Amino acid sequence: MIDLAAGLIAEAAGATLASGDPDGGGPSRVVVDTRDLRPGDLFVGLVGENVHGGEFAERAIEAGAWGVLVDPAHAPATGTVLVAEDPLLALGHLARSWRREIGCRVVGITGSTGKTSTKDILAALLAPRVRTHASRENLNTEIGLPLSLLEAPRGTQVAVLEMAMRGEGQIAELAAIAEPDVGVIVNVGPVHLELLGTVERVAAAKAELIRDLRPGAACVLPASEPLLEVHRRADLDTWTFGPAGQVMLLAYDRGRAEVEARGEAIELDLPYSEPHNLLNTLAGVAAARALGVPVGGPVDVRFSSLRGEVVELPGGVVVVNDCYNANPMSMRAALDHLADSPAERRIAVLGTMAELGEGSAGYHHAIGEHAAARGIDMLVPVGAEALGYLEGFDGEVHPVAGPEEAGALLEELARPGDRVLVKGSRSAGLERVLALG
Repeated sequence: MIDLAAGLIAEAAGATLASGDPDGGGPSRVVVDTRDLRPGDLFVGLVGENVHGGEFAERAIEAGAWGVLVDPAHAPATGTVLVAEDPLLALGHLARSWRREIGCRVVGITGSTGKTSTKDILAALLAPRVRTHASRENLNTEIGLPLSLLEAPRGTQVAVLEMAMRGEGQIAELAAIAEPDVGVIVNVGPVHLELLGTVERVAAAKAELIRDLRPGAACVLPASEPLLEVHRRADLDTWTFGPAGQVMLLAYDRGRAEVEARGEAIELDLPYSEPHNLLNTLAGVAAARALGVPVGGPVDVRFSSLRGEVVELPGGVVVVNDCYNANPMSMRAALDHLADSPAERRIAVLGTMAELGEGSAGYHHAIGEHAAARGIDMLVPVGAEALGYLEGFDGEVHPVAGPEEAGALLEELARPGDRVLVKGSRSAGLERVLALG
């Protein structure tokens, strides 16, 4: 609950309280979709791709909303009404004010891949020792991040927030709202190249997080990423993780991880073994120690949906549901884990990797080669844009037109003991394979 008076909420958002009691209590939640609205919520009417949210303001009031935050053209005649020329900007102002009001410390996490898993792992590392709030699922955009902050209750000591990026200036926008005490860049890779063109520009866009940290804040960076070296700042406490970093994995055996963090020995009991998540764990340990929070023992993590979930189907077939997103880095990591997992046969159901720009064909070809080199037994490319995998793969192939056809094919071909990876960019809709969504 945002336990501030209506007048203070309007002031915090940079809005005008057009109607309503300025001394009235605050809303239970903040929502931007009337389908999620419950009585007592503040509804923010944003401009969408196909509809203006302000058009639903009166309906929100009728449904019992605490009030609405809309532009002047959509202000209802009754109810608690906050008016701002730019409701999205006002939402960000409100979230930043609430972050300052509750006085928590904030960790902002970005990266080309693995940022959601790193967020989940860090939250699990912190939760036994400090009151922790983390972004739900992937609320990580200029809309999702403010909503995440506004969900943090009073008493929150650390908020762990994921920060997504599609182009230049977007990480800076999110950092201005969240004001992180610790900034984490998990990695840099070939993503969003349609907009940014080069991996160097991807690194620069991610490094807006480094640039906009306050002096004396902490920064967590991969030790092996030269593209971030030019963006380092002498006035930050910079932690590096991974091989040759300040936070390293010394040993891993059947769930027990031995980690060294700036000379400190840490033992963790982990419910996962994927190499990429072990690396994400090192980033999480670095962030926790940068906050001064000790870590160790069991890590009770629940990963966000569609990210490496293991589903055991009737008949002895194991499916790895990793279909939230895909890029060359995450695809290689997922194929490596598939190749290293015990199975009678290893089957990869792969959708396209989107937003790779002019080099897309080469990236898809290289992933097909990597799958072949790692001994993947069967490749099922889903959709025309995924056919590029076939140019580099010399094993058994079954191209299909869509996710439903892939599901039907697997029902026919999968045998007991098989392990199936389902992965592709979100636009491929692979959650519909075997009705996994």
